[in-house]
Amino acid sequence: MYSFLQVVWIVVSILMIFLVLLHSPKGDGLGGLGGQGFTATKSAEKTLNQITWLLLIAFLGIAIVLSAGWIKPNPPALPAPPPAASSAPTIPSALTTPEN
Repeated sequence: MYSFLQVVWIVVSILMIFLVLLHSPKGDGLGGLGGQGFTATKSAEKTLNQITWLLLIAFLGIAIVLSAGWIKPNPPALPAPPPAASSAPTIPSALTTPEN
């Protein structure tokens, strides 16, 4: 589930970047805060704004879920145990005493 959410999060972020780049430049700057920026928009632009807001909400929601730890990441696969050695211990040749 964690990996799936990461993939969805990446796809949503790419779509959101693409949609933000599709927006028409308004050129309002800070003048839009005075009420001049709230003029009626065309239906295509309104739909584009709504989709962008939905993607933003999805992006932030998934980011919160992933970072809060509510869903744990998949545990890494455990490495395979080493092959079983022979039961008799081996003594290195440097430690053995020569026989006379």
